[in-house]
Amino acid sequence: MSIQAETTEHVRIAVVGAGFGGIGLAVKLREAGFEDLVILERAEDLGGTWRANTYPGCACDVPSQLYSYSFAPNPDWSRTYGRQPEILEYLRRVATEHDVVRHIRFGAELMDARWDEGASVWRVETSTSSLTADILISAAGIFAEAKYPELPGLDRFQGKTFHSLHWDHDHELTGERVAVIGTGASAVQFVPEIQPMVDRLLLFQRSAPWIVPRMDRRTLGLERLLLRRIPLAQRAIRGGWYAAIEGFGLISLVDKRFRHPYEALGRLQLMRQVRDAALRKTLTPDYVIGCKRAIFSDAYLPALDQPNVEVVTEAIAEIRPHSIVLCDGTEHPVDTIIYGTGFTSIPSAYHRFIGRYGRSIADLYHEEPQSYLGATVAGFPNFFCTLGPFGAAGNQSAIYMIESQIAYIVDALKTMRDYEIGRIELRPEVQGAFLDEMDRRSADTVWLTGGCQSYYTTADGRNAGLYPNWSFEYRRRTRRFDAESYEMSR
Repeated sequence: MSIQAETTEHVRIAVVGAGFGGIGLAVKLREAGFEDLVILERAEDLGGTWRANTYPGCACDVPSQLYSYSFAPNPDWSRTYGRQPEILEYLRRVATEHDVVRHIRFGAELMDARWDEGASVWRVETSTSSLTADILISAAGIFAEAKYPELPGLDRFQGKTFHSLHWDHDHELTGERVAVIGTGASAVQFVPEIQPMVDRLLLFQRSAPWIVPRMDRRTLGLERLLLRRIPLAQRAIRGGWYAAIEGFGLISLVDKRFRHPYEALGRLQLMRQVRDAALRKTLTPDYVIGCKRAIFSDAYLPALDQPNVEVVTEAIAEIRPHSIVLCDGTEHPVDTIIYGTGFTSIPSAYHRFIGRYGRSIADLYHEEPQSYLGATVAGFPNFFCTLGPFGAAGNQSAIYMIESQIAYIVDALKTMRDYEIGRIELRPEVQGAFLDEMDRRSADTVWLTGGCQSYYTTADGRNAGLYPNWSFEYRRRTRRFDAESYEMSR
């Protein structure tokens, strides 16, 4: 054995990522008696996407009472929908109160993680050290890497460019001619914030998003007092929001005719907030609501109806040093380009998890999105993940799904401990049957038949990883670890 192998640190459990998934896992693992664990976090602070995204107006589009851990209710949210600084502070508080911070290694970016079949361990390389782990868990966020458009001439542009994920707070936008490329959820939030300060705002829209009322408001001090005094009231509010959001599943999971009330709400929002008939037509989506992510906003449409804003639907031909040229020959002088083009489909960490056949999670995903319950993957022994393929829902809070996966993972590790099991691996036939079920249930969903292209689907038109069933049904399936689905050895 080499000197390096003798001195490599060994841990029972290594978790990658200190966002909602990683922090929640650590809390529940410690409650179950697992203390020998580390969380590898590439940044110098915890929080995941809520640390990384700091663009103006950054907020959650799920109500705060539901976008929080069920085991750590917060009666003191200042608004119906939490904003980035408050959500980040909530995560820091949970991590501190549950003594999780001491397990986090900041600045330790995962570089490589390979299963060693002979030793039955994961060999992990980070930017700061090497270690081995009996169990490896990915809690890498799915909104962690910026996606950039491929446009001719981008490298020749001499103005300022940045992505919403990497907002340049030192760059002054006041009085500038600003181009925003993309109309995703981030753009819908930051456009109303920057519109009043810029001289000219060009919004390049490939397809109009469905915008429905947000009805965000500040919470009253009396409300917060009652929630602190009456925890049952907070649970009831959380349950009410859960039911309301789950109701979006009626469109995809039951019958697309349920879309009509939701689409009527979106069209009413357009009628109320956009005066110009031609602009209303431009901003009217041409696909079924839910095919792409519907966005909650009360400020986006009024911002687009202002005299210093132009919505551009013509495709971009090229970027010049000081302008954007359209396919029809129109040239727009701009000083700054902001990309609101969303995120890559899979985290970069997925390229670095290498299973026992020498292939990465990303390699498998590019063939077809695959996992079992979004929590385990065949060919990857002693490996678990949160929000893996088919572990996210299109009609429910990500936190609800993450907590379901945490329960499943913790129960699996308790089973391994109680029965002295050293190695478990998902049976390939179990994963195959699950994927067949996902394909079958996805076939008639609005994501595949609603007339749009989105990150909900792969390039060949398949479900990219949303769970095509009710979230409460998913909760039932992940309530306990189904040991019969795995090969196990002591």
